[in-house]
Amino acid sequence: MKVVLRSDIIGLGKRGDIVTVADGYARNYLVPKGRAIVASKGIVNQANAMRNSRDIKDHKAKTSAEELAARLVGISMKINAKTSKEDKLFGSVGVNEILQTLKDQYEIELDRKAVHLDEPIKLVGLYQIPLKLHSEVEIHLSVEVLPE
Repeated sequence: MKVVLRSDIIGLGKRGDIVTVADGYARNYLVPKGRAIVASKGIVNQANAMRNSRDIKDHKAKTSAEELAARLVGISMKINAKTSKEDKLFGSVGVNEILQTLKDQYEIELDRKAVHLDEPIKLVGLYQIPLKLHSEVEIHLSVEVLPE
């Protein structure tokens, strides 16, 4: 059965895409939950409008992410933290500390989902933290953790 997706579904498609799915999946899940509409002739035009809207929104988001990436490219953040004699931190530096330092020092606010820190930083040193600002825009932020 051909359906038009009304929202993004991982592994199936994005909003406005016309996809072919099993009849039962469409009848029992997608249509009743409001995540898809059965594709008829009139609905196809609506799908095209949804795709155009999605593309415009995505283009704007990508452009703003590229502008933000250009601002972040030269930044080398310094975060002071209390340490022991072996340069181990008392506690750790995590996403919240990185975001707060960015906001305080550079007046840049990011969504916490953009920072991809595998585990909190627990040692003094220089780190390259990946930031995913958009699905196509990813940069690395230089963060130096210094003893207080």
